Amino acid sequence: MSDVKEGKTTAIVAYFTIVGALIAMSMNSETKNKFARFHTRQAFGLHLFFLGFALFLSQWFNAYAWYGLYVCYIVLWGYGFIGALTEKEQSVPVLGPLFQKWFTFIQ
Repeated sequence: MSDVKEGKTTAIVAYFTIVGALIAMSMNSETKNKFARFHTRQAFGLHLFFLGFALFLSQWFNAYAWYGLYVCYIVLWGYGFIGALTEKEQSVPVLGPLFQKWFTFIQ
């Protein structure tokens, strides 16, 4: 339980843009907090997901696709952020388990 309390600030910081995720990685580099690592992986994956699809859509413009991207991102971001606030390790639907496997370099 103290592990969660100690990593809560780092977990919350991770959800504020890709820069926040990089700062959270730095904050967790010494302490290696499990809760912070979980949420940093989730947030980093969400930000990369958004940026990757935004780059794709910048070449193939369709307004409705942009709306879909933003709605998807905001819903998944909110789900993860609320999980960090309520001190739960809940994966983001569909993508969350993949983020945990892909981003094992985040310690």
